[in-house]
Amino acid sequence: MISIDKLGVEFSATPLFIDASFVVNPKDRIALVGKNGAGKSTMLKIIAGMQEPTYGQVSRQKDITIGYLPQVMVLADSRTVMEEAETAFAHISEMQERLDKMNEEIAHRTDYESESYMALIEKFTHENDRFTMMGGANYHAELERTLQGLGFQRADFDRPTAEFSGGWRMRIELAKLLLQKPDLLLLDEPTNHLDIGSIQWLEQFLAQRANAVMLVSHDRAFINHVTNRTIEITCHRINDYKVKYDEYVKLRDERREQQLRAYENQQKEIADIKQFIETFRYKPTKSNQVQSRIKMLEKIVPIEVDEVDTSNLHLKFPPCLRSGDYPIICEDVKKEYGAHLVFSNVNLTIKRGEKVAFVGNNGEGKSTLVKCIMGEIPFDGHLKVGHNVQIGYFAQNQAQLLDGNITVFDTIDRVAKGDIRLKIRDILGAFMFGGEASDKYVKVLSGGERSRLAMIRLLLEPVNLLILDEPTNHLDMQSKDVLKQAIKEFDGTAIIVSHDRDFLDGLVEKVYEFGGGKVREHLGGIYDFLQKKQIESLSQLGQNLSSTGSPSGGTQSPQPSNSNAKPVTPNAQFSTPKDLGSKVQSLLSYAEMKERNKTIKKAEKAVEAAEQKIAKLEKEIAEIEAQLATPQGASDTTLFTRYGELKNQLSAAEDEWTEASMELESLL
Repeated sequence: MISIDKLGVEFSATPLFIDASFVVNPKDRIALVGKNGAGKSTMLKIIAGMQEPTYGQVSRQKDITIGYLPQVMVLADSRTVMEEAETAFAHISEMQERLDKMNEEIAHRTDYESESYMALIEKFTHENDRFTMMGGANYHAELERTLQGLGFQRADFDRPTAEFSGGWRMRIELAKLLLQKPDLLLLDEPTNHLDIGSIQWLEQFLAQRANAVMLVSHDRAFINHVTNRTIEITCHRINDYKVKYDEYVKLRDERREQQLRAYENQQKEIADIKQFIETFRYKPTKSNQVQSRIKMLEKIVPIEVDEVDTSNLHLKFPPCLRSGDYPIICEDVKKEYGAHLVFSNVNLTIKRGEKVAFVGNNGEGKSTLVKCIMGEIPFDGHLKVGHNVQIGYFAQNQAQLLDGNITVFDTIDRVAKGDIRLKIRDILGAFMFGGEASDKYVKVLSGGERSRLAMIRLLLEPVNLLILDEPTNHLDMQSKDVLKQAIKEFDGTAIIVSHDRDFLDGLVEKVYEFGGGKVREHLGGIYDFLQKKQIESLSQLGQNLSSTGSPSGGTQSPQPSNSNAKPVTPNAQFSTPKDLGSKVQSLLSYAEMKERNKTIKKAEKAVEAAEQKIAKLEKEIAEIEAQLATPQGASDTTLFTRYGELKNQLSAAEDEWTEASMELESLL
């Protein structure tokens, strides 16, 4: 579909790409990776046709459609959510208007035998067939499914987009792109404004419903679930790996080791040649050999080693004062804005040294509870901040509080203490402020750069309670690893609001779920929580397990009627999916297990039936496409009608398969 041939990009004579070449094929799922500043976003813009390369060629297949989602875009605020999303189908609306006009003209004309009337009928038939083929009759249902998948409620559809935050409006733009079903989707950090539920929905959509995809993301779990090919930009060149990201990392490390060995051998060879030249430069009997060595030295092409790996950089929070045993205690905390209840009956206790996560859909109150803890907003109930607690708070607006009239280096130098001051430039480099970037004034930094700088500053302040609100949105994978390791070794307490599963994995031991006006406690890590949520979708079992994370202040769910089942205590911990499975088995009676197996078999049959239906429809569509490619077929209106019907049936079959697959996945 897309061919990149010997592409080059230069900025002020500094190369970004040199002779980059690769091909994007139908159904490719490509992760575009590389350090920040390597040119990932530039590559997406070039492929989208929004930027021209310095040299080289981008060849696009005729009539190919490309959808591009940048990190930041200017959004219109003059429509409702539904009206804005419907602009994805502007071409269908225009076609509907033309059909309505032609239909009205046909109804009023009486010259049934004239050539112009017959021409009008033929044109109407052709346009109507195209309209049917493009899904004009049922696009509203797909539009609603997509908006709901990305986290919107039906009540939001008629709200003006101006009422939503920038993150939610970016979701609308993403929905429009997905609905257009372009041949190639180019996505630049699509998960930055999504919660865990929406990310999982997007993963399924891209893996099952999208055509070709090329994306840039620092969410390791997301790109592992979506992509099957990894293109790396390093040392101004392209390295193409036909594997998922995790496998790419292993292959990349192997290649770096080979590069280092080759580089070391070459450096030894160069040193030997230089030593020979210096030793015999002034001996006439060796002049020919010296000249030969000089020419040999000039012909050596230096071996490049991929960007310096600073993953071994160790960043540690400064020692902090010991806080009380319980830094945060909430008793019947409630927050509402007018008639809108954010949450109520929040009862939670966070112990000293715990690392906990706040998760849930956007707008469910995670940041609101953080603001209550910080004392920034009023609330009902009792919230106690423990003895000797020193809070370090990171949120996106913290970046706006930095002094714009000092440099990046000075910003960190003013808070760094002791030996850490000797490593300031290393720390800045790990967070993408290496080289001349450390001498930039804060006022010229982008919003993302300011956020990263605020994060570094927080890392160096002596606090014993860290509250981090979406800390990973503007960090690359290496910087996230540095931050994650620092938090793991932090001897204080940490509250992390994040949708990044890979970042939370192995970091937190307790998850607080926000939703439906309640806050539920789940012991265990983030994947224990996600596994538990899938199992809770089983009938009755969800009620039994809800006591493990019952709504704070609420009553426990009744125990199973089976007298042989062991009771579930309010804070029963499932440390691994395997342990969780064994607990579940003990709760289910034989009859329940039998019913569950029956349900699973039924779901498996539904998936299999949908797959067979899709295969049959795709075969019929391929046969008609072959006929339409002939001169005779191109003029056959019945073929167009049948083609449109089959495409609609295929879309419905794919929806059936998606629903059946999701139901089966929830049962397993």
